[in-house]
Amino acid sequence: MDERKMDENEWRYHGEGNKSLVVSHTESCVVLRFLKFPPNRNKTSEEIYRHLQNIVDFGKNVMKEFFGENYVHYGEVVHLPLDFVKQLCLKIQSERPEFRCNKDLDTLSGYAMCLPNLTRLQTYHFVEHRPILCVEIKPKCGFIPFSSNVTQELKHKVCRYCMHQHLKVASGKWKQISKYCPLDLFSGNKQRMHFALTSLLQEAQNNLKIFKNGELIYGCKDDQDSVADWTELAHHLKPFFFPSNGLVSGPHCTRTIIKELIHVITMILLSSTDTCRAGDMKTVPVSQGRSYCEASPFSKELVRNGKNKLESSGLPKGCLLYKTLQAQMLDMLDIEGLYPLYNRVEQYLEEFPEERSTLQIDGPYNEAFYKRLLDLSTEDDGTLAYALTKVQQYRVAMTAKDCSIMIALSPCQQDECSEQRPVVPASKSRFTFSVSVLDLDLKPYESIPHQYKLDGKIVNYFLKNVQAKDDPLMSNRFKENEDCTLVLHKV
Repeated sequence: MDERKMDENEWRYHGEGNKSLVVSHTESCVVLRFLKFPPNRNKTSEEIYRHLQNIVDFGKNVMKEFFGENYVHYGEVVHLPLDFVKQLCLKIQSERPEFRCNKDLDTLSGYAMCLPNLTRLQTYHFVEHRPILCVEIKPKCGFIPFSSNVTQELKHKVCRYCMHQHLKVASGKWKQISKYCPLDLFSGNKQRMHFALTSLLQEAQNNLKIFKNGELIYGCKDDQDSVADWTELAHHLKPFFFPSNGLVSGPHCTRTIIKELIHVITMILLSSTDTCRAGDMKTVPVSQGRSYCEASPFSKELVRNGKNKLESSGLPKGCLLYKTLQAQMLDMLDIEGLYPLYNRVEQYLEEFPEERSTLQIDGPYNEAFYKRLLDLSTEDDGTLAYALTKVQQYRVAMTAKDCSIMIALSPCQQDECSEQRPVVPASKSRFTFSVSVLDLDLKPYESIPHQYKLDGKIVNYFLKNVQAKDDPLMSNRFKENEDCTLVLHKV
């Protein structure tokens, strides 16, 4: 790494998740990502290096093939002076949210991942001196399970995200139900996409964030911090969309600016700026599943108006949403069909634990690993190979379901916009843009039992506390199924 970047004062806290923390350089467009561990759970330097290299290899050899070269930035593993790491850790400790401080930053190995700062434009550095807007969207799962392994008919009608919302609000994670439904965003229908993006802006939760010049200006800073001040957001956005200040202030101005933002995001999500091998692979037809979710407010309103069938325009094959959906649909069996196959692999590993590396459970994530994912057969021949393929496909699908899409925008003048640069027009301005995918770490093999239990918990809560209230027959059925005591009397 460049010695000029070895001053800890030139770095700032950028954010963190459950397993890593990110700092960004104030002058250049790079970030460093450090691993985190619970106290007294430190790994060796070699283990940390291998873990980080696996993340890089998975992005490079697997997810790049699904999403495309321009969308995936896998970075590289770098080794830093330990003194620099320790000083940096001390500097940012006070900026970390309290609920994140239950895990310690790795300060002993010196290894970190060096990545581009995805809140900045990734392709055209000539505009770096201009203001940059970045919208981060975590779209979640864009299809309803079509597998015959599903035991509850409800899962064929209501999407996972909409069901999970009710459980999250009941558990206190969020204060209110979001109107956002992933199937609306993935529909390709502009009206439904606009509704989905508006819903995200109304109730961002952790599914939408907006940055200006790398600084978070809208969205949740943590699980409880829900921000929905459109007036303040419009104040930040106005110079981007109406540079001549031609609009009067007030609610009408705010709605107009938000509408412009939604229009631009929609156009970019439907555009294509890259090609990839996965676009040529045999894909799972979206038509196998229902194209709308019965819990979506958009769907309910149309049904209420007598329209029983929603129009689905479909996604252009080259756009990032289409590629994301295809990767998500590697989950062809649903967790209910996958879990017995996971148990088959587990049983084999219990008997032959030394085979874990041969099965590539923890890597290496190379060309051979990627090619195994292309087998879309769903006929179980009872073999370990079949079970392993489905388990690995499920892990990749779960990664795609939890990824984030980063859209960076910067204004450009009419004479600067050439055919070589992707440009999206707005009413009073034009933007050059770059689109990237974030959060592409392969989901852990060990998380599958948790996902199985969580799935049952989500569905059961929705059945008993949401659908039962809407359906009197369902409510009576649950009353009949409640535990009761049989008392026998002498006669």
